[in-house]
Amino acid sequence: MIKLYCAKVRTFFITMINLNFQKLKKQFENELTDNILNYWAKEVYDPKRRTFFGRITNDGKKFPEAPLSAVFVTRILWTFSAAYRFYPTAVYKKLADEAFRILQISFWDHEHGGIYWSILPNGKPVDTKKQFYAEAFFIYALSEYYLAFQDERAKQLAVSMFMLMEKYAFDPEFGGYVEAKTADWQDTDDQRLSPKELNVKKSMNTHLHILEAYTNLYRIWKTDESEKQLRHLIRIFLDKITSHETFHFHLFFDADWTVRSEIDSYGHDIEGSWLLCEAAEVLGNKELMEEVEHVALKMAEVTRDEGFAPHGGLYYEKEGNHLMEQFDWWPQAEAVVGFFNAWQLTQNEEYLNLALRSWDFTQKFIIDKKNGEWFWGVTNELKPVSNDKVNGWKAPYHNGRMCMEMMRRIEQI
Repeated sequence: MIKLYCAKVRTFFITMINLNFQKLKKQFENELTDNILNYWAKEVYDPKRRTFFGRITNDGKKFPEAPLSAVFVTRILWTFSAAYRFYPTAVYKKLADEAFRILQISFWDHEHGGIYWSILPNGKPVDTKKQFYAEAFFIYALSEYYLAFQDERAKQLAVSMFMLMEKYAFDPEFGGYVEAKTADWQDTDDQRLSPKELNVKKSMNTHLHILEAYTNLYRIWKTDESEKQLRHLIRIFLDKITSHETFHFHLFFDADWTVRSEIDSYGHDIEGSWLLCEAAEVLGNKELMEEVEHVALKMAEVTRDEGFAPHGGLYYEKEGNHLMEQFDWWPQAEAVVGFFNAWQLTQNEEYLNLALRSWDFTQKFIIDKKNGEWFWGVTNELKPVSNDKVNGWKAPYHNGRMCMEMMRRIEQI
């Protein structure tokens, strides 16, 4: 009788846990389809011009002549391709197809290969620099488009872009990848992603997105070369980019990996913690996975201790003793996945609670329930910052990916 009673109690609690996770999964599904993707389909895509608005403000003002960045369009391509794999609807395919068309026709450099940094809505290039951050997102998005639609052109382009990356960005002397080249792949004095970045040869940020790009490419193109370079990137993160004293990522480097900054970026730390796990998992090497998981958990622990605010928000970054007391949209999205990943690795309920608190904070303060999508972020007083809702850096990638990643992980549970 006692055994039967215990079995019934255990079954009851398992049922309750599953019901709670299903409810949570439904929240992410609704946020993805009803808010994020619906906003981009209705407000950002312009069917008359067959392109996207490159800038929309918080109050809904649209700028038809705003340039389109490569980061912006490749993130749209990735998001709607990934969404189609969950929900194979015509509208998601159309928006993925449109982004793919724009990238092929207007962004692709038909003389030298690779994609430009930015174009005007009419397709005229604005900045022809080859920033490898954007080239990596091209690979990431093309790989996802192939996974969704089995389009051989996308796979061939992704492989071609990989070859160009290895030819012009890879550093055979010190390892890793440089930041940028000119349109015809010559050296350039301006390596920066944006004016606020340090003008250095290598950065964590570019390497992080090359890592996710090569991870996705390996899913569709398993070769000795793609495996070797993905493994190399993981080792670069473990050996060069991650501080084994603080377990933060170093952000900026000279070519020889001399560290050039003292900034701790909490959003990148927690994002990188789960992307490294994903990359090692795709390779399937048990020893490497164990090494990566150890570092990932250390990073999640440090992010919890230093960057997690009492109300559930994740601070943006800290430089020296100065904490940037702002809560941007993308660190909140990455905190949900990163802490959930830490919980999956450890079954430590504290990490599950952190993920849920991050999601609760996002729902209360980051999601624009009136006009759709997410605010850029909120101030320390929890008021929306006066920044764009849509621009060259703000696409449906971080928040859309978070929803889909959480849906996938909960389904696995």
